[in-house]
This record gives sequence, C-alpha cells and structure tokens, in this order.
Amino acid sequence: MNESATSTTVQTKDRPRGQLAIRLVAMPADLNAGGHVFGGWILSQMDLAGGICASERAQGRVATIAITAMEFHHPVHAGDVLSCWGEVTKVGNTSLTVHVQAWSRRHDGPRLVDLKVTEGDFVFVALTDAGVKRSVPADQERNQECSPHPTDHP
Repeated sequence: MNESATSTTVQTKDRPRGQLAIRLVAMPADLNAGGHVFGGWILSQMDLAGGICASERAQGRVATIAITAMEFHHPVHAGDVLSCWGEVTKVGNTSLTVHVQAWSRRHDGPRLVDLKVTEGDFVFVALTDAGVKRSVPADQERNQECSPHPTDHP
C-alpha cells in the first residue's frame, strides 16, 4: 500500500502565528546529551527567522538586542522538520519586537504531526550599513508579518 496516499497531518488546535520565515530538518549532529535537539540550536534558528522578519519591516539591516521571553514546550527530535514563523508585534523608533514560534513536523507512523515546540519574543534594533542605530521607517502599507516572498525584489 502506498503510505503517502494514506498519510494524514494532525495539528493541534493552535495554529502558527505570522508568516513562515525558515524551514529546515533537525539532524543528529544537533542533538544534546539527552538525545533531543539542543535548545541553543533551536534558539539560533528562531533568531535567524526573527531577523528576517525584522529586516523586512525595518527595510534594512538589524541586530538582535534582546530575547524578552522564551518558552520551550516540547522537545525536538532528529528528523523533525522545524518551521519558524514570525510576526512583528511592536515597532518603536529604532527597535522592533518579533514574536517567533517554532513548530515541529514529525512522523507518527503514517501520520504527520505538527506541534508548537518553542516560542519567544526577540527584540531587534535597526542599523545603518555602518552599524549605527537608525529609525524604523513608518510603513502603513505592509502588514506586521514577515513576507515569505518579498515583493520589492524582481
């Protein structure tokens, strides 16, 4: 029997917030001594995803200045597909806050299970090319979510 024809995706009642920023496979090299993916690796992927969202909204270079909240809900396993979703939740004069959720898609027999594994709030500062703080441009046209396909590129 063709397994792909019978596989289903199971999702929790919770849904990802924002837009998909990055997606990658957790590998055995990313495991900690307990056999799960190292939290620092997940945090790093979430920081990259948040930076993509912040950079698009700030229309240029940004740098992480703080992580104000972080919750690890479930472990991530080698082979899981980790998807990081970002949503700009606050825009200040020179800074932006991005809520990032990490979701894991894993196999449970023939089923695929989507599970929110981690979430946090990342604060970024907008920078000039010289690395000096700058104002975040006012932008009423864009929504607060990062775009998986920026429209300002050919």
